[in-house]
Amino acid sequence: MAKIFFLTWVKTRPDEKPSKKIPVSLVPVVLAGVAFLLAAAGIALAQTSQSTPAAQALLEVPNSKDSPGSSEPSGPSGSSVRRKLPALQLAENRRFLVTADGKPFFWLGDTAWQLIHDLREEEIRRYFADRREKGFNVILTVILVELRFDQPNVYGHFPIEKGRPDRPIVRPGPDNDYWDDVERVLRLAEEHDLYVGLLPTWGKWVSSDWQSGIVDGFFNVENAEQYGRFLGGRFKDYNNMIIWILGGDKAAPTEEARAIWRAMARGIAVGVAGKEDYSQVLMTYHTSGPGSTHWFFNKEPWLDIHGVHSSHGRWALNWILVTHAYTMKPTLPVIDLETTYPEFRHGWPPTEATDDDARRAAYWAVFAGAAGHTYGHHSIWQMHSPRYPGVARPKRFWYEALDAPSAQQMGYLRRLIESKPFLTQRPDLSLLAFEQTKPWEMCLAIRGEGYAMVYTPMGHPLVIAMDRVGFGEVRASWFDPRTGRSTKIGQFKGTGRQTFTPPGKPAEGNDWVLLLEDAGKPS
Repeated sequence: MAKIFFLTWVKTRPDEKPSKKIPVSLVPVVLAGVAFLLAAAGIALAQTSQSTPAAQALLEVPNSKDSPGSSEPSGPSGSSVRRKLPALQLAENRRFLVTADGKPFFWLGDTAWQLIHDLREEEIRRYFADRREKGFNVILTVILVELRFDQPNVYGHFPIEKGRPDRPIVRPGPDNDYWDDVERVLRLAEEHDLYVGLLPTWGKWVSSDWQSGIVDGFFNVENAEQYGRFLGGRFKDYNNMIIWILGGDKAAPTEEARAIWRAMARGIAVGVAGKEDYSQVLMTYHTSGPGSTHWFFNKEPWLDIHGVHSSHGRWALNWILVTHAYTMKPTLPVIDLETTYPEFRHGWPPTEATDDDARRAAYWAVFAGAAGHTYGHHSIWQMHSPRYPGVARPKRFWYEALDAPSAQQMGYLRRLIESKPFLTQRPDLSLLAFEQTKPWEMCLAIRGEGYAMVYTPMGHPLVIAMDRVGFGEVRASWFDPRTGRSTKIGQFKGTGRQTFTPPGKPAEGNDWVLLLEDAGKPS
């Protein structure tokens, strides 16, 4: 997060009306304008220059029930047999991810950018245990971090010689260098049934500017490939549970920048497979926001997932970016890799994003066709603690933010989607028999084998074209994204139009999902 930007036409207040109505039929026209929505008001995140000696007393955080009592790092698992997570791959329809043994995989990620650099083992265990319990299955973190890169990590280790990614600092023996620390994170993640979205570097070490693609960092084509080969070789035994994420919050509109990222991707593949074989690795790209990989990397042989960065804002309209990426060829899964962070103040005048905003972004993304979603909290991405100063005024420490309501609510979304055969799922706005005029109140619909779902972010009544649902008899219920509970509505004929009015009055935070199922099949 070197800079945070938002769409200029995304309103700070929902009562600001757009100049034109946007009927459902014109959504593709709106999408065509997304390319020039990059502008306005960002917040620079300055890297602290305060030193943190490696020998200083470390922050005491209560251990989770499975945490060791000692703050010393644990070595490899000794005589115990490692239980490997199944590798991930694209589903047959190339819209979703599945495990190597064919099980559907709904991506539910959390951004923990500074974790490798900033957290001790018992803190990592606590964080991983909490995220597993809440339903997360992917943790996104960075090797060459954005913040405090000029300081050693919490164990006193630097990753590379200064400015030389082709010269990693490697020492013999376990737990003796930064790369042992990275491996510890991977091992602990796998023990907690978590995949890792691993960023080799934050993008500022290629391009300091968030958008221009001007190369002014210490990476070049040659050392990027060398660094990639080192990473692939060093962590190939964990390749089954790594999603390699290039970019690190930086766009790549220039050929010079793209050449560096391609070289890094090539190096990782060679390090893992011994040759340039991208079928052996799973890769995506984390661009700056608002933005998407398909703007710069639409037909790359190494790109397996379109990564969207919808930026930060109370009304960041990620459904537009997801919908646009969903339509691109070749077909790839789409995932919003970074979006609204609760308690982050942004924009001008600045407003603070809420749990409601984060939850809405998750449902918007999935109901626009995403293969999952990536959550994030302003205190957690930076691992704010008494040990390190905060960036952009976080309100609490990372471990205090673990139980944010929106974090718990992400698991409800995952359970809802996984309760259906979601590999058959696709967006379908034709189910909606009403005109939509406000982008920030956009209702979205998806359908799959035996079901359809409609999301209303403000709790407005929904008029459904029942004949488009496709079932002779339709069983309807409400799903509450705030609690994860369902309430039966009744059974209806699959003809004509039917109005469904959610509980409560239309308002921010009163979002609901209308679930429509084939009444001819058991629930």
